[in-house]
Amino acid sequence: MLACIKSVACVGLQSFPVDVEVDVAEKGFPSFNIVGLPDKAVGEARERVRTALVNCGFAFPQKKITINLAPADLPKEGSAYDLPIAIGILVANGDIQTGESGIFFGELSLDSSLRHTKGALLLAIFAKKVGVRRIFVPIMSANEAAVVAGVEVYPVRGLKDLVEHLRGVKLLIPLKTIAIKDLIENATPDFDMEEIVGQEMAKRALTIAAAGGHNILMSGPPGSGKTMLSRALPSVMPTLTEEETMEVTRIYSSAGLMQPGEAIIRRRPFRSPHHSTSLAGLIGGGSHPVPGEVSLAHLGVLFLDEMAEFPRSVLEAMRQPMEDGKVEISRAAGRVTYPASFQLVAAVNPCPCGYLDHPTHECKCTIRDIEKYKRRISGPILDRIDLHINVPAVDAEKIIGTVSKGESSMVIRERVMKARGIQSRRFESTGIFCNAQMKNKQVKEFCKLDSGGVRILRLSMEKFDLSARAYFRVLKVARTIADLEGSEDIKSVHLAEALQYRERVF
Repeated sequence: MLACIKSVACVGLQSFPVDVEVDVAEKGFPSFNIVGLPDKAVGEARERVRTALVNCGFAFPQKKITINLAPADLPKEGSAYDLPIAIGILVANGDIQTGESGIFFGELSLDSSLRHTKGALLLAIFAKKVGVRRIFVPIMSANEAAVVAGVEVYPVRGLKDLVEHLRGVKLLIPLKTIAIKDLIENATPDFDMEEIVGQEMAKRALTIAAAGGHNILMSGPPGSGKTMLSRALPSVMPTLTEEETMEVTRIYSSAGLMQPGEAIIRRRPFRSPHHSTSLAGLIGGGSHPVPGEVSLAHLGVLFLDEMAEFPRSVLEAMRQPMEDGKVEISRAAGRVTYPASFQLVAAVNPCPCGYLDHPTHECKCTIRDIEKYKRRISGPILDRIDLHINVPAVDAEKIIGTVSKGESSMVIRERVMKARGIQSRRFESTGIFCNAQMKNKQVKEFCKLDSGGVRILRLSMEKFDLSARAYFRVLKVARTIADLEGSEDIKSVHLAEALQYRERVF
């Protein structure tokens, strides 16, 4: 007897329909074969499904069983086909009858229970797109799928529960749609801005970076507070919007980084890879491409501490995602595209020993050592960073607490939220979330200068030899500074401050 069960294949952030065709033949030697370009995990479904059916109380048919995962030219990977294969065998063998038009998805344990399976959100989005009403997913992955309205998500604890539902003995109850806005949280900061003594210029630059989504580079001696400032950045960043939350959660779902029972990513990502991270770890890749750190930091912060210690080849690979906001990975097994619109926060020392131009510590590096150290980060990478600031050593008087505290993160965050609100209204229905994401067309439209601003910018380009890319990035930063002040026009003072942050510090 022949049965056909609906499932999906997730390739990157895209989902494709898969028909799990099951044939239980009366003639032929007993066997169990899976065809249709299965990978190792799919091939091992034979043993998981066989044992799960037996432990669920069914007699496994001693017949010739052929499983075809159609279309046959699409590579299949992962363990999500266990459930549709098991249901297909039961239907083809005549143990159950089902008229369900839903999609089945999930990994089976040997005791017939269902495990948390990656990609449930992608499945729900696909089901809504193609008009499928019902999906059956593991109970630990159900919340992830339930955030998509218009799809009935049936949480399945085990194979036996699903069989009883299909037989009409004990029906499963679909989950109610989970409201995303009720789950989004503000980030709990490791540090509050008021805890950081001094460094007023760095705090100002971080405020601008948070308000416009700009990249920032901090250079300073060890112990000056670069890492602490970076860790405090999430405390002043705005909360994710519902649209942004779905964007980020899709990536984490495809990567299998969602925790069992978790519905969405509630906070802006903050990724801090070690400088020994490989090219594939940072950008993404592998024989079956998976997202890297730049994609996991999408719409959040990618913090590169000791940026100069990263291999040059790894840093150079960030050029394209920093410019385009996406990563295209091509492999023999396929080609996938991941979004990578991240906010880069980099920290470096001014020299190998870290004490160049320090007021009290002597720098022991030679000129050759310093030049060699600074060549580790190329000019094209530095040109893609909007804000360059020095973070000097903090005076002892400020450290011992004789100076009053600065603004708290809550106060700064209110200003940032107002600026982001202005940007949201400005870029409504364009798919752009902040000033840093503007293309040249939007820069020309929304960053117009008066005659004084044009004169200042022309002189600065001649004096500092700014590239065309730097020209547009200066305008974006100036637009953010004007938004922080609630100004509709970019004034000369806004442009002057933006130009101040283009001076190279490394």
